[in-house]
Amino acid sequence: MAKLPQGLPSKQQILDFIASSEGPAGKREMSKAFGLKGHEKIALKALLKDMADEGLIDGNRTAFHRMGGVPKVTVLRVMAIEDGEAFAIPDTWQPDDATPPPRLRIIEARGKTKGPKAPMAALKVGDRVLARTEETGGGLVAHPMKKLPSAEDAMLGVIERDNAGKHWLAPVDKRVRNSLPVADVGNAEIGQLVLAEPAGKSPRSGVKVTAVLGDPLAPRAFSLIAIHKHGIPFHWPEEAVQEAELAAKLPLSEAKREDLRVLPIVAIDPADARDHDDAIWAEPDGEGGFTALVAIADVSFYVRPGGPLDREARKRANSVYFPDRVVPMLPEVLSADVCSLRSGEDRAAMACHLKIDAQGRVTEWRFTRALVRIHEVIAYEEAQARVDEERAEPYLTNLWNCWKLLEKARHARDPLELDLPERRVKLDDLGRITEIAIRERLDAHRVVEDFMIAANVAAAKALEAKVAPVVYRIHEPPGREKLVALKDYLATFDRKLALGQVITPGLFNRMLKDVADEAEKALIMEAVLRSQTQAYYGPRNAGHFGLALGSYAHFTSPIRRYSDLLVHRALVDAYGLEQPAPKDLPSHSGLSDRDRADLSRVSEAISQAERRAMEAERDTIDRYVAAWLSARVGEVFKTRITGVRSFGFFATIIGLGGDGLVPVSTLGYERFEFDEKAQALEGAQSGERYAQGQILDLRLAEANPLTGALKFELPEGGSAPIERRGKPLPLKHKGKHLAGPRGRPGNIRHQGRKK
Repeated sequence: MAKLPQGLPSKQQILDFIASSEGPAGKREMSKAFGLKGHEKIALKALLKDMADEGLIDGNRTAFHRMGGVPKVTVLRVMAIEDGEAFAIPDTWQPDDATPPPRLRIIEARGKTKGPKAPMAALKVGDRVLARTEETGGGLVAHPMKKLPSAEDAMLGVIERDNAGKHWLAPVDKRVRNSLPVADVGNAEIGQLVLAEPAGKSPRSGVKVTAVLGDPLAPRAFSLIAIHKHGIPFHWPEEAVQEAELAAKLPLSEAKREDLRVLPIVAIDPADARDHDDAIWAEPDGEGGFTALVAIADVSFYVRPGGPLDREARKRANSVYFPDRVVPMLPEVLSADVCSLRSGEDRAAMACHLKIDAQGRVTEWRFTRALVRIHEVIAYEEAQARVDEERAEPYLTNLWNCWKLLEKARHARDPLELDLPERRVKLDDLGRITEIAIRERLDAHRVVEDFMIAANVAAAKALEAKVAPVVYRIHEPPGREKLVALKDYLATFDRKLALGQVITPGLFNRMLKDVADEAEKALIMEAVLRSQTQAYYGPRNAGHFGLALGSYAHFTSPIRRYSDLLVHRALVDAYGLEQPAPKDLPSHSGLSDRDRADLSRVSEAISQAERRAMEAERDTIDRYVAAWLSARVGEVFKTRITGVRSFGFFATIIGLGGDGLVPVSTLGYERFEFDEKAQALEGAQSGERYAQGQILDLRLAEANPLTGALKFELPEGGSAPIERRGKPLPLKHKGKHLAGPRGRPGNIRHQGRKK
């Protein structure tokens, strides 16, 4: 071993020493290797204890040896569920670490019902577990010891004070029911939203406030809660901003770029969009088909691999969209300005040229770097109105006619067709809610969607043709376990699902088409949706089941998705599209050697970040919906049951969204049995039945904007009332900032129980 620097080592030096040690590496070996004396040995002991607490090393014995680079006992984070098995990586690993993380298969104890080795609750992606690790002939495996709570869930809340003058942290996560004692309130005031951390090692030590975030009901507070709760990066490192500003000044040259500025390319986007990734154009080819172009912002020209800007974009992995703000993947000088395909301005683009035949099949494609000048940026609603009212310009008419061919090919492919409404929150200039409604689905949305799908398929196949690395967008077919559950559920409707046949999206489409009753169709659609797997990114192609496509990659949104940026870089390498930058920036705009060697590492990271963003966006919408409804507590709404459990059922307001619980205790004193296969509750004496998909009227009993939680009750009122937990917010917070001019003070209650 080479001579090591003398003196107290850093954490990284200790890890390097352990990794390179051929035998156990304890305090004695480290002290000798680093030449430590006296007080330095005492400091080393404290440092090793801290590292053991962090899960970096195994501190249970005198030897701090790492088995296969992983501590013997450590905290793992679940990254994937494959064929019912969970796979995890060390919780301390970050996407921009220099080395790929070790991947461990989690082996859960079986057949036990009591004691520390009892089977754990089903693990899901993102869960944290304390595990004992070992190295076997099949690689690294982990034996879970206990499932750990998500620290960020419990550490974000509102300061309250009880009658005895004691401070509590009321959680803002509807899944967390208990408040936490506050040992150190700092400068926080009653009713303020704060970040906190444990005050000691014991839960009894309570928490201490580390940051005051302000009024939890102020405009923009709901998204701020989600940002902190889910750990979404939103502060830009200065070096990343500096690189972005330098990149924004890169001159655009016609050299090595196809000049497409003469074409009337249009971007069709939401009316309030701030960044424009994509634009489209088409014209008839005289043979019954079309020549088409999908122009995508050339982000890879500006964001070069390996620099601080790329590292930050990689860490964020995608933009996160809230009703009141966007947390962009790239600094605004790029995302909302230089990279955005603005009307009337020269922009760098990656152009996907498509040849579409009379049956809507894409028969040819090629990719170039180009110069474009967007003819017009049009809102979806405006584009649709022009077409419907027969006042569309030729470039719009051509797009719609070309889309009709793509639509024909889509129907022939028969992808999964599920009606999944999207909620939209509208705010006024002061950040107050003016409307919450289901977003209208127009042909204009389908036009853009089908052009994007065609370009994404072309990108995947173009890279496959060059045997180049591909970050695929993968959606695997439903697993057998979920199909068996679906089969059992359909049997309650006297409908059959033969598991021996090939399962295709069209099978589900035909199943839904055959259901005439709308209530029953809603039930079956919910069940089909639950049977689907979650899409993810990966370098090994497994197709896209939902779209009925064999090869699919995300290419069309590099401003807001890192996966698309990786696909652009791969195309640059595969098709010789390199454009060197000035000496102040990295000259290479293709894939880095590190990513080319192991795309699975970054694919797992961006898949996890995507799920994080989806949860944050959903949580924020739930809070806005609860805020909107807090002025309407007591009203009766038409709802649909979306989930049934033994403790009650969940329902959502039709046309608005917002899931709320109807506790089984409010259904009366009759005992209700839970039918898991049928997903229903049934009264033991009356036979009264509450099943998933059922439509019924419910009264809104509670709406909590801080947690996004709703509670419903039967209109006639159950014979057992809903238990009200916790004290209401201080009077000055009641109903504040919840709605626009029509709003009135709401019924806001915390779910945390004071002990």
